[in-house]
Amino acid sequence: MDLIATLIKEISDRNVWDYEMKLDRNEYLKVKGSIDTNLYLVKNGSLRIFVLDESEEHTIRFGYKNNLIVALDSFLNEKPSDLYIQALKKTTLLVITKQNFQNFIMSSPENTRIWYQILEDFILQQMERERDILTTSPVERYKRVLKRSPQLFQEIPNKYIASYLRMTPETLSRIKKS
Repeated sequence: MDLIATLIKEISDRNVWDYEMKLDRNEYLKVKGSIDTNLYLVKNGSLRIFVLDESEEHTIRFGYKNNLIVALDSFLNEKPSDLYIQALKKTTLLVITKQNFQNFIMSSPENTRIWYQILEDFILQQMERERDILTTSPVERYKRVLKRSPQLFQEIPNKYIASYLRMTPETLSRIKKS
């Protein structure tokens, strides 16, 4: 079992989730300039995290069934963030507040170890993604994401995947056909 699944199971088994919420398609969970210190589990549906610069959206991350999603900068520093989190389809989330999550994490050395390992893995994923965007071709980026997250292509519309891969939807379509 992977670490995130282990963490989710433990939180669920101990009934630590604070509440459930539902979002309609295109509804925002978080907008630029807001503070969000909750951690979310996607029960169903899908979301994207993105930033906006002048007129272009840049997708940073996705969340779909059994993924944790968070505005990590705001969660950690409790300050406003430039991130948007938007539902791509009807989505149901389980919510845990930062305080309750921290209490849970600190309740056992094993929970603390799992959380730190999840954070380390996340940092390494982000570094790999940055390196890919800066140094690899669109075809290579596509292949790596397909290998790492094949479910992404079942859950997320191509225009958002293209934004995530830093290419046009037309380029993604050509790559997928070849």
